[in-house]
Amino acid sequence: MSWNENAIFYHIYPLGTFGAEDHNNYGENCNNRILQLNSWIPYLKELGINAIYLGPLFESTSHGYDTKDFFWVDKRLGSNEDLKNVIRNCHENGIRVVLDGVFNHTGREFWAFKDIQQNRQGSQYAGWYSNLNFNNNNGYNDGFSYDGWNGHYNLVKLNLKNPAVTEHLFDAVRMWIDYFDIDGIRLDAADCLDLDFLKNLKNVCYSKKGDFYLMAEIIHGDYNKWMNGSMCNSVTNYECYKGLWSAHNDKNYFEIAYAFNRQSGNGGLYKNLLYNFVDNHDVNRVASILKKEESLYLTYALLFTMCGNPSLYYGSEVGIKGEKTNSSDKPLRPYIDIENLKNISKTNPLFAYIKRLINIRSNSNALKIGSYKQLHLSLEQFAFLREYNNEKVVVALNQSNKDISININVDGGRVIDILNNNEEFHIDNGKLSLPLYPSCTRILVVQ
Repeated sequence: MSWNENAIFYHIYPLGTFGAEDHNNYGENCNNRILQLNSWIPYLKELGINAIYLGPLFESTSHGYDTKDFFWVDKRLGSNEDLKNVIRNCHENGIRVVLDGVFNHTGREFWAFKDIQQNRQGSQYAGWYSNLNFNNNNGYNDGFSYDGWNGHYNLVKLNLKNPAVTEHLFDAVRMWIDYFDIDGIRLDAADCLDLDFLKNLKNVCYSKKGDFYLMAEIIHGDYNKWMNGSMCNSVTNYECYKGLWSAHNDKNYFEIAYAFNRQSGNGGLYKNLLYNFVDNHDVNRVASILKKEESLYLTYALLFTMCGNPSLYYGSEVGIKGEKTNSSDKPLRPYIDIENLKNISKTNPLFAYIKRLINIRSNSNALKIGSYKQLHLSLEQFAFLREYNNEKVVVALNQSNKDISININVDGGRVIDILNNNEEFHIDNGKLSLPLYPSCTRILVVQ
């Protein structure tokens, strides 16, 4: 089994998590904030995390996605040696590290763009950006126009058809692998990336590491366009993201059950493992979205038992809240003191519950890579089977506020609820009458 099939991710947005300034003053002195991550490692190991996805780390102007230099760690976070130190410590503790790769665009402070501003048509980098036109102007009054990502002209779209551009990016990736020893890259705005670029990127990465992991940020579309043998290992599962929480707010399991069947059921669309999440640096914290606190437990139960890799966004494992304010993402990306987080986790029931879910998943090949089959579905009750070789795991949820029993068909003699004190139930002629208490999840091993 490959490492990414075992992976349980923890997503950290470093500029926010470690308290960096909003804007980079490009001072000569490094702050070394990234070294704080070393203090997080024991906490992550206790939780059961074995892979970290780190948001943008390289020199940028503000939020990290407006890159100034692909080869140097942002001075607000530290030095290249600091990052190398952190990744080495992660590896020594059995934790893989995936970095953000922002290859669709740069910031306006990127050196090639600055050269174009100075030398205009005479710049040797005039072919580095998409639709650069010196007969137009832009909102910054540069005297030329260009493509910006999603209409944001502080994010200048690169021309990935230009071999000089792609080789510069590939050189950066080679350096990240050789010097930092990273294990994978999450590709920002992958839907905007040239597909030939992605194919060539995979070849570059696999020439360095045969088990390298490429994960594409995709919102809509057929994920197989990017997640296939010639491009990426995985894709951000936005299709299920909403259903994981709205199924509980709307008291309607049909929504998420449809997505599970579509993706992973018999004849499902996706054979690779999708990257699953309930919140991240771009969307409101799930604890702020859900109407009822008890729904957090049901939502995380689905996250850790559905097909694909689960990912936790930093701090959400203790139920912290955060919502966009005036279109600002800053409330979603707060500074967190790890010692305070450790103290909270000691008595936090959600942390204990998620830790238990991680332990169960970590010891179950059925939950990691098993098949998926729906067993029961109603508005407020949902049950499905995950199976691999001879291992069978039944997951059953009840989001109603009353006791109820459901009848499901499953082969075996008995089932043991490994989530709830190893409570035992017997199967009679292939039928199981399963009692569910209010806001209940059962994870049952079939024997």
